[in-house]
Formats: sequence, structure tokens, C-alpha cells
Amino acid sequence: MRISFCQGLLTIAIILNLLILYYVSRAQQQMMEKRKELGRGTRRAALPASGLGGLLAGAGGEPGVVGVEGHSRGPRVTVLLREFEHFENYVGDVANSFLHQRPELPFLAVADTSPYPPLVLPEGARLLILSPSPDQPPQAHRPEFHVQTEFVLLVPDGVELEQPRAIERLIRELEGEGGGPVRLVAAPVLARSAVQCLHLRVNLREWTAIYSTAASGSSGSVCTALQGDAVVLIRTEDLFNLSVPLGRPLFSSLFIQTSLRGWKVKLLEGPCFSANHRPLFSSAHNQWKADTRLKEATGKLMRSFGLKRLLLPDGREQWYGCSKETPRCFGTVQDDTPDYLYLDRWTPPCCLRALRETTKYVVNILERSGVRYWLEGGTLLGAVRHQDIIPWDYDVDLGIYLEDVPNCDHLKNLDSGSLVDANGYVWERAVEGDFYRVQYSEANHLHVDLWPFYPRNGVMTKDTWTEHKQDVEFPEHFLQPLVPMPFAGITAYGPNNHRAFLELKFGEGAIENPQYPNPAKKRLDRSKL
Repeated sequence: MRISFCQGLLTIAIILNLLILYYVSRAQQQMMEKRKELGRGTRRAALPASGLGGLLAGAGGEPGVVGVEGHSRGPRVTVLLREFEHFENYVGDVANSFLHQRPELPFLAVADTSPYPPLVLPEGARLLILSPSPDQPPQAHRPEFHVQTEFVLLVPDGVELEQPRAIERLIRELEGEGGGPVRLVAAPVLARSAVQCLHLRVNLREWTAIYSTAASGSSGSVCTALQGDAVVLIRTEDLFNLSVPLGRPLFSSLFIQTSLRGWKVKLLEGPCFSANHRPLFSSAHNQWKADTRLKEATGKLMRSFGLKRLLLPDGREQWYGCSKETPRCFGTVQDDTPDYLYLDRWTPPCCLRALRETTKYVVNILERSGVRYWLEGGTLLGAVRHQDIIPWDYDVDLGIYLEDVPNCDHLKNLDSGSLVDANGYVWERAVEGDFYRVQYSEANHLHVDLWPFYPRNGVMTKDTWTEHKQDVEFPEHFLQPLVPMPFAGITAYGPNNHRAFLELKFGEGAIENPQYPNPAKKRLDRSKL
């Protein structure tokens, strides 16, 4: 069989491609083996040497000294500065201070974008930009590829290292905790705002983080968050196992994530780190800029974590959800199951706040107008169970007497169109049927529905019915008389025998057996209540 010239060329090309593929594969394999060997070498270097001096350097306490098996021990700690402002900072001074005392320590400044004016860093300090660049590989902007030590020391801007052995003390304290819940150790920064130990409870289901004061200032205080200026030591593995290891503001991001994992921080009385640059900003304008950027960063962080309400130690609240000027936090509800239930979350607290405000406002107007009303359906169920809105509910239902509608100026003329009252609430006839709806605002459609009933032969009925099983007729004697009951921070009126009323509508045991509105789509896990 004869091979043509073209067939020969094709055969040679195929062989060359196979050879190239083989050598590329071999090169990649060798690179992976080299990285694995480097990782093993780093872990070997991280093993503690005898004596305090071996914590950061080689045996004997000096950097670069040859240790066990002829390997040169590397540093165990990377100093990392995350929080600084581009327009005014002391990053260069911080790097000089640490590298003057401990020149063997890696120093890493981390910024979201390239600082302007550019940082002036001493030899041995590096800058890492977190924002990806299309011309660089992914590891160029990922911090876990730039930290090869066993520990990370998180330091604030303007701090100085005056005691060379202060870091060894922190390492010794953290290692002494073993594998317990204390996964971070902190030391205060002098001449700054006093650091305070806090307890932090994060409830993602309720979109809320609650800070409360813990023991502070005593040596060895253990808590779940810090407020103020401190230097924090954490194992590198722990830091980069967080979903957002270097979020801003750093302490807010760090402690929200660590508290959710059950980790604690130990605040030591000493060693202390100094800070001679006071105040940190040279002008009131720069301080204002820094405060504004901090507020913006906090809002961005809380929204990314799905936290809409912070309760601070002094009792103040900070909100990061919807308001009267913005749309509500969830869209159109399908199958009686709002989107947040699929995320295993309940109604956002800002939405509950808006529903409470709207309910209080509507009830006040109905009472002043002489319109008889009562808590209906799931709203009554919430009043009986919680004296409040059901934690996963998304509206409020009130029954009213149809014959009383002409008594209320806000209701009687809605056939001609909706009404936006002086306080921004929107009163309208609902498009879904013959009932009324009061929205929180034109922008925010959280609402109270008013269902007009009328008596017929001693039975309360109405002209519009929904597919909800609880939407049924009922005897008027439940409303004779109406009885006051606490609900959502006010006193409202409800049926006189609420248990019988609710079991008529929802079935026996409705009060004691909570369930989501549409269990076929999403069921409530009662074990988590």
C-alpha cells in the first residue's frame, strides 16, 4: 500500500501534536508536584521549634537558621493590613515598623482597587489588589495564594510594633487553646478607641444581627466580636475557610462569619500595640470622607450577607432593608409562598416593621371613623400565637362591616380611584376582588387588606372569595361582642372566641401546629422553631 505525500504530511502533523500534548501534560504534572512539595515544605516550616524564639524564625530564634533535616525555617506569620483609606493612610509607616522589628515577616497590604496616590512601601512589603484584571490569572487577585504562613496577623492602619516578641505571645495564646472554640486572639491598640468585647448573635433566618456588651478589659476575656481597635491573630486555614475572608469593614465581616461558625475571640490585656498617628486623619473633611465610606461599606456588606437589621449594644438600630421610599424586599408572591421561604428565611424585619406601622395607622383611622373591624385569618392566628404578625407572613388581613364603609372618608370614594393620603399611604380598591387594600406607600407595596363582610341570617358572608381554605362564612355571634387583644404593639379587636373561630377556618389544632401557607410548595421544619 502506497502512502501519498499529503497522507504523510498529515501523519507527521498528528505525531507532532501528540508529542506536544505529551510534553505539555508532563510539564503540568511536574508543576503540580512542585507546588505540592512546596506546600509540604511550608507545613514543615510551620512546626513549632523549641523555645519562644522559634515561634517566628528558625531554631535558636534567628531568621534563616537551618533547622531540622537541613531545611531553613520560614516565618509563621504574615502581617496583613486591610483597612486603610487611599486618600490618607500610614500603610508605609506600619510596614516599616513591623519590618524594622521583624524583617523576616511577610507584610501584605490589601486593597479592593489600586490605591491613588500610590502606596510607598518598603522592601519586603507587598500590595495585593483584590479586583480581578482580564490580563492576569485568577490567583493574582486571590489572597489565599499570597499567604504561605501558618498564621495571619490582622493589623489596623497606623499601628506600630514596639515589642518584637509581642507576636509570639499571641501565637502561644492561640496554640494554647488547642482545637476549642477560641479561634482568634486579639490584643488592644493603645491611644485609639478602647477595644470592647461583645457578644454577637446572628440570626440569618430573621435577617438580624444583635450585639450586646460582654466582659471587657480583663485579661483573657472571651467573646464573639470586638468593637474598637485591636490586632487579631487567626490561623491562615481558618481565615481562608470563611466565605468572605477579607470583606470590609473587616471586623464586621470577620465576626459575623466566625460567630455563625461558633468561633470565639480571646481579648488579652497585653501585649499592647502602639499607635502614634493620632488622629488618623489630618482634617475634618478627611474624617467625614472616611466615615461616609465606612457607612457605605457597611451597607454593602450587610446586604451581601442578607442582614437587614443590626441591634447595637447601646440599643440603637441600624436598618439595611426596605423603607417607605423603596420597594419591599420581595417580589410578587406565587403560590402563597414568598421567595424568602425557599431560602429558609422568614419575613425581613424591615417588612414586618412596615406592616406593623401600616396596621397601626389603618386601625386608628377605622376606630376614629366608627368602622367595626376584627383581626382575620392568619393575622388573628399571629395575634393568638405571638401577639404579633406571624414571622413568615407578608400581609395583614382585617375584616370590616360593609355597612360601615360610608363612615370612613378614606374608603367611601375609592370606586372613583385610589387615594394617597397626607402620610403617603395608598388606599385603593383591590384589583383581585371586591375588597380594599392600604399600601405602605406608592413605592413600597406592603399592605393591609380590608375584607367587607355583611350579615345574612346570622351568618357573616361577603361577595369575593379566594381559594384559601380559611376563606369561609362564619356565625355573626363571633363578633358580638368584639374583644380587645394585643397585636403588633397595639390593642386591636378580634372575635370573642378566637380558638373556635380559628378552628372553624383552619381546622382543629391550628394554633398549636404552625405551618407555612402552602405546605405543598414549602413545609415548615418545626424542629427549628
